[in-house]
Amino acid sequence: MVSKPPVGDPVQDAPQVTPPQHAAAGLPAIGHTLRIAQEQMGLRRTARTLLKVNQKDGFDCPGCAWPEEDKRHVAEFCENGAKAVAEEATLRRVTPEFFAAHPLADLATRSGYWLGQQGRITQPMLLPEGGDRYEPVTWERAFAILAEELRALASPDEALFYTSGRTSNEAAFLLQLFAREFGTNNLPDCSNMCHESSGSALTETIGIGKGSVSLEDLHRADLIIVAGQNPGTNHPRMLSALEKAKAGGARIISVNPLPEAGLERFKNPQTPRGMLKGAALNDLFLQIRIGGDQALFRLLNKLVLETAGAVDEEFVREHTHGYEEFAAAAREADWDETLAATGLDRSEIERALEMVLASERTVVCWAMGLTQHKHSVPTIREVVNFLLLRGNIGRPGAGVCPVRGHSNVQGDRTMGIFERPAPAFLDALDKEFGIVSPRHHGFDVVRSIQALRDGEAKVFFAMGGNFVGATPDTEATEAAMRRARLTVHVSTKLNRSHAVTGTRALILPTLGRTDKDVQAGGKQFVTVEDSMSLVHASRGNLPPASPHLLSEPAIVARMARAVLGDGSATPWEEFEADYATIRDRIGRVVPGFEDFNARLAADPGGFRLPHGPRDERRFPTKTGKANFTAAPVEYPRVPAGRLLLQTLRSHDQYNTTIYGLDDRYRGIKGGRRVVLVHPEDAAALGFADGAYADLVSEWTDGSERRAPGFRVVHYPTSRGCAAAYYPETNVLVPLESTADVSNTPASKSVIVRLEESASA
Repeated sequence: MVSKPPVGDPVQDAPQVTPPQHAAAGLPAIGHTLRIAQEQMGLRRTARTLLKVNQKDGFDCPGCAWPEEDKRHVAEFCENGAKAVAEEATLRRVTPEFFAAHPLADLATRSGYWLGQQGRITQPMLLPEGGDRYEPVTWERAFAILAEELRALASPDEALFYTSGRTSNEAAFLLQLFAREFGTNNLPDCSNMCHESSGSALTETIGIGKGSVSLEDLHRADLIIVAGQNPGTNHPRMLSALEKAKAGGARIISVNPLPEAGLERFKNPQTPRGMLKGAALNDLFLQIRIGGDQALFRLLNKLVLETAGAVDEEFVREHTHGYEEFAAAAREADWDETLAATGLDRSEIERALEMVLASERTVVCWAMGLTQHKHSVPTIREVVNFLLLRGNIGRPGAGVCPVRGHSNVQGDRTMGIFERPAPAFLDALDKEFGIVSPRHHGFDVVRSIQALRDGEAKVFFAMGGNFVGATPDTEATEAAMRRARLTVHVSTKLNRSHAVTGTRALILPTLGRTDKDVQAGGKQFVTVEDSMSLVHASRGNLPPASPHLLSEPAIVARMARAVLGDGSATPWEEFEADYATIRDRIGRVVPGFEDFNARLAADPGGFRLPHGPRDERRFPTKTGKANFTAAPVEYPRVPAGRLLLQTLRSHDQYNTTIYGLDDRYRGIKGGRRVVLVHPEDAAALGFADGAYADLVSEWTDGSERRAPGFRVVHYPTSRGCAAAYYPETNVLVPLESTADVSNTPASKSVIVRLEESASA
């Protein structure tokens, strides 16, 4: 039975806490999946929809970017993927009557959970200048407003065009084409907040900012190191790959400040034995202090160098550059400093070294736990050093594996969504379309917020996502957004960003992954690129939530026609009618997409993009080789009486989308304002389990930021560290606290103190 959305926000004052679990998935995951799906979709629609998730003739899950094997399981989805599908395919609707009943001031008081639970938006909506609530607007008028505001700008660089990772290749390609024909490279995207550090480090060291492994490589590996990642919640289908690797003889090292149930034991819900007993995954758990990863890998590299015969000298000689400088720096690694930086015991590191030396094929996987620190880029460079030393790039069963979060975040970047595009890409784009793209760099996410704050940007356009909810320094970001002349969100559902607006605001409702897409040229499909560079089609199978919805490519094409007018020779109307014509142009602009449509037709499972380091040990760097690097070792120094906080997801959320108020694996139920603190640290600070504290972050300029009313949970995290959920704790992350080189918000290393809360 489909349930109605909540009328009021649930009370979260007293979350229940039980001990954390030690296994993931299994029967509880199946039960939770079916309950959520039935509440949102009903029984028949649930079956019709979930059986098409990640199938070759179905649609790509709107959740994570984890790839599929060529042979698909009938239920090729995980618990959190099913939640994402249920939220999009819901039968709940947000109509003009809803907006009439809920003025902007009311929406601004609601939680992200409540907003998301209301359902699919059915019509374009306008917040007029001076208005107190959204009202219906025609598509024609909406595009006219966009054109009016964009044409009135003193410079195209006063416009920002943000892209969420859910956006298809076709829509992303059109959006960047429009932005550059309009005259700006202001194309911030969600990569700026997550794997920008990975792309920066990998481009410099191996010549391409993507992972070098396939699923087959994981299955063939001798050793898999999972660092700064929680696959049990964030990429649950990865657990099946790890289970298969273990069955093939692989060993797994987990490097994380928190114990995570999914890496302890995986109860595969697709097999009877898996549901009952499960498979232990971790062979070694290194409970590292937040930010100590660079120091760990640097010491491991020193120990490899000191072990006779451990270095792949032929690979280093033939395929790398900078080895001597790197080796000199690595030999300076100090045991005492490393133990202080990591919080590990010497015996744990020595055990890890034994496993490294016994492995001929090693894969290192990582996610936000490595990418969101000031020193994230040198940390990931050190991971590359670690793999290069033993020839573990360009070898089957080995390589780098940055695990992307959103389902097409990697594809959007491939399509040109980047504020610092390569000259070769712009040359190809200009040649194909007869335009002159700007060559100066645009704004990333942090610079976009600063530009809005400083009056340098006046129009903000978002293709999906929840920009306000995802970004750091909440108060500063919201104040900046309110300075815009116009904010525009292409959305399927409500989120916090719709309640934080410029002088005028538009909500443009769009088709989701699950929706059928029929245009003038017939039924359409879009494409996505997964975390391992496989490109494949996605076809929705449900009737759209409303006849008033437009697809993302259609929205961009109509915006372009309204803004650029007859001065544009780009066939926007043709692109809207038939997405195959977009793919033809992609094939002539983006390397690796030649004969795009023909290759999709030939293989429903898609095709893998070329990757020089993986395919032929060809490294397209400035030196023509893989580059060793030798950065100084960094790690956070935390003053006495303070903790180092990492922001993270609960099991009932995906990015900023909140599905529920529980975090089953960590033992949290009925509330999100909790802070996980080691019992000894909590005792030293004077906070009992169940006490309430305000979290106060301290920045280098003396400024402080406060997140009030968090229940203290005594939890087995590393000493000196703490953890709490975002977006509630984004308010604590200073806008200026970013990673060197990549400018990614440093949300995983926030110095905080705990103060007794007025909520106590």
